[in-house]
Amino acid sequence: MTTLKQKTISGLMWSFIDSFTQKGITFIIGIILARLLLPSEFGLIGMISIFIAISASFINSGFGAALIRKKECTDKDYSTVFYYNLAVGILFYWVMFFSAPAISRFFNEPQLIGLVQVMGVVLIIDSFTIIQSTILTKRIDFKLQTKISVIASIVSGAVGILLAFRGFGVWSLVFRQISQRAINSFFLWLWNRWRPLLVFSKTSFTELFSFGYKLLISGLIDTLYRNIYLLIIGKYFSAQALGFYTRADQFKKLPAENIMQIVGRVSYPVLAQMQEDKVALKRNYKKIIKGTMLITFVLMMGMAAVAEPMIITLIGEPWRPSIVYLQLLCFVGMMYPLHALNLNMLNVQGRSDLFLKLEIIKKILAVPVIIIGVLFGIKAMIMGMIVNTQIAYFLNSYWSGRFIDYPMLEQIRDIMPSFILAISMASIVAVIGYFLPFGYPATLMIQVVSGAALVFAIAEITRLEAYLFMKDILHIKFSK
Repeated sequence: MTTLKQKTISGLMWSFIDSFTQKGITFIIGIILARLLLPSEFGLIGMISIFIAISASFINSGFGAALIRKKECTDKDYSTVFYYNLAVGILFYWVMFFSAPAISRFFNEPQLIGLVQVMGVVLIIDSFTIIQSTILTKRIDFKLQTKISVIASIVSGAVGILLAFRGFGVWSLVFRQISQRAINSFFLWLWNRWRPLLVFSKTSFTELFSFGYKLLISGLIDTLYRNIYLLIIGKYFSAQALGFYTRADQFKKLPAENIMQIVGRVSYPVLAQMQEDKVALKRNYKKIIKGTMLITFVLMMGMAAVAEPMIITLIGEPWRPSIVYLQLLCFVGMMYPLHALNLNMLNVQGRSDLFLKLEIIKKILAVPVIIIGVLFGIKAMIMGMIVNTQIAYFLNSYWSGRFIDYPMLEQIRDIMPSFILAISMASIVAVIGYFLPFGYPATLMIQVVSGAALVFAIAEITRLEAYLFMKDILHIKFSK
């Protein structure tokens, strides 16, 4: 019989493979498209993103997390949530469809009318997909999701590149997203055996919504916060400036949010099964935080150090304004997994009410950052985001730590060795790049190899605990 530890390690490995391959393919395709399309065309998609993201929050409504946390879910539970997702997805598609002219006027971009009306179809497609993904996640089964996401990424990427070559411009980005969602949904339904019953249970809905609605409001607030910067830049600057920012943000998200996606979707169902055993919960939670933050700090600090040769080599000189945005955003992104893990613990403890209160407080504190962006520009706004993310970490870790006796200072002591390793590596790599007499591609290669060698050498010599934990996971998995 498969143990929880074996399921966790297998889940982590398949989640890593899924995220790495899917996002890696997406990243490569994004580089190709960045060389074929204009920054302003990426900016137009960025303007639509906030409305898609807000609508998606309503469609999910926290039901996914509620189903994962519930120990015994019935087909009646799944079917009830499925029909809710579908109804809300269709509703919000039509809301976006008829709101398209207003969105176009707000940004003063006539093209947005057609773009919004067509791209809104992803809301309906996603509403078909949520329960299928939730069931697989609850089972800690990421092998099938990996297979499907890789197929969807490759095919949709080919669609986008082909359309871009044929001169479809911004529409190549739209149809790439639609095709990716559609293919993903199609294969989930084809290969996952679950089918909805013709039933909608008011009892199931009430039970799940009592936990999920707080996550809905929290997710909505967080989505507004994360996307409000796109709204501000698109409104007060230009589509081109938004294109530079979104491209830098995509580079930042590649390590930061992918790491959290890998760890978060595995750790949440696993930790939820330990919620009654506080000792085991804390012990495993500490290991997850240490390992996650070692990888995050190294990748984010390393990316900041190689930002210039990386952007110029991969997407070209026209994207140079993205460099400074990326370097600053790396200091924002390195805290993201830590925030998410601490908030995950609140969900494990069933405290979605506290989750909501924290989100409201943190987003109120973000208002000055938005004002700074309007008054002083994009760089000043990102600097404000760096300060805000430190304050948010204090709030998250204080409350989550109280439930399992893992206070913020203990967390900081646990992750500080990894931070020192990462910042030391990044400083050396930046100096190496400054003095190298080569072009950008050669400089980037030398910096990456040097940085990786430094991290492994120092971690081995110092016997860094987080490094040994990650090494042990790989050993257990591959020794089979």
